[in-house]
Amino acid sequence: MAVLEVKNIKKSFGKTEVLKGISFSLEKGDVLSVIGSSGSGKTTLLRCLNFLEFADEGTISVNGKVIFDGASPKKLSDSVIRENRLHFGLVFQSFNLFPQYNVLKNVMLAPTLLKRDTPENIEKRARELINRVGLSDRIENYPCQLSGGQQQRVAIARALALNPDILCFDEPTSALDPELTGEVLRVIKGLKSGDSTMIVVTHEMEFARNVSDKVIYMADGVIEEYGTPEEVFGNPQSEKTRSFLNSSFENI
Repeated sequence: MAVLEVKNIKKSFGKTEVLKGISFSLEKGDVLSVIGSSGSGKTTLLRCLNFLEFADEGTISVNGKVIFDGASPKKLSDSVIRENRLHFGLVFQSFNLFPQYNVLKNVMLAPTLLKRDTPENIEKRARELINRVGLSDRIENYPCQLSGGQQQRVAIARALALNPDILCFDEPTSALDPELTGEVLRVIKGLKSGDSTMIVVTHEMEFARNVSDKVIYMADGVIEEYGTPEEVFGNPQSEKTRSFLNSSFENI
């Protein structure tokens, strides 16, 4: 059974159709990279999955349970939306750490507020995650004392703290220079061996080609190409995909 099943998700803002019927599924442990030009709908798709936006049509199912149905006129309550969001962990482009809290408190905050475990177990889990992203020596530091790459690694640990079914990354390296990009991508790559299911919106073509199980190329609000990295990068069927990949690799 698929961990995540997305069927015919559509989303418009006013008269502008941003998503025009997106469908795909993920198995446990899969890494899906979503590539495409700016404005293709990649971030809007992630925001719909995380209930930061609401799709106009389509369904989203996690572990066989429908958590969103655009055909249902029933408005989801705030409590249901909060519960649905817990299926997903989201790592933003710009880190979004709380500046008033140190690394440990940033990672502990959400499970503490939700009373997911005892304070002792929450702290133990947070320390394990901070160690996993290689920041044990920075555990008492505040965001302003960290590099951009270190802040993004804290954000990854924070997203993992609630044990989400699917971990989502929205261009996690777009705000980083090449050296810091490498350290963040190494952490994400390391999560794959830990059986994490991930959706990574990225412009890092080598990462998408070498780490992903599946790749989606989006263009103009539709999935233009979907397949294994070998299929998408090695034998693209769409002229739009070929043109995008040619321009992307020319710029590397």
